Amino acid sequence: MSITQTFHAQQFPNGYDLVDGVRMHQENGDQFQIPPDVLKRHLGSGQFVELRINSQRFSAHEDTEEPCQCDSCQDVASHPILGHPEPESLYPAPEGHVPARGWGEDFWVQIVGREGDHFLGTVDNRLHESRLHELVFGESIAFHACHVLTIHPSHRQELVLGMNEKDLRELVNWLGKQ
Repeated sequence: MSITQTFHAQQFPNGYDLVDGVRMHQENGDQFQIPPDVLKRHLGSGQFVELRINSQRFSAHEDTEEPCQCDSCQDVASHPILGHPEPESLYPAPEGHVPARGWGEDFWVQIVGREGDHFLGTVDNRLHESRLHELVFGESIAFHACHVLTIHPSHRQELVLGMNEKDLRELVNWLGKQ
């Protein structure tokens, strides 16, 4: 099965799905930054990207002692997102337990294949909400370029060095607008 076919056949339980970063950026502007298309076009095998899985079935719980805050805007979050600051294969995370509450989760994936704007990757974090969305460390996941929320900083130089003059101009124009 091709990567594109794998992506279209992929399903997650409990209403979970990958978050469309492009749509989130359009809806939230500067409060939700994503990498430009010019960088995404140069992504390939071995590189790390951050994705988000979320479900509209769940939201913040009334019984929490303190309300959750959005890291970007510092407002109270109605739908908290758990995160992993680094890929586990690069920076092993200490064992910790976070109670599953049905929240969304940002996580790192290492790309193993690409077919146009579709990617195949390996989940590179031990996810807190695995019992609900069933994604686990080391598992394959198919995704689209629109799902890429972050490109790991260790790849910046490699991506820029692989660009032609037209792509470099596009990147400079994007940077100028930031």
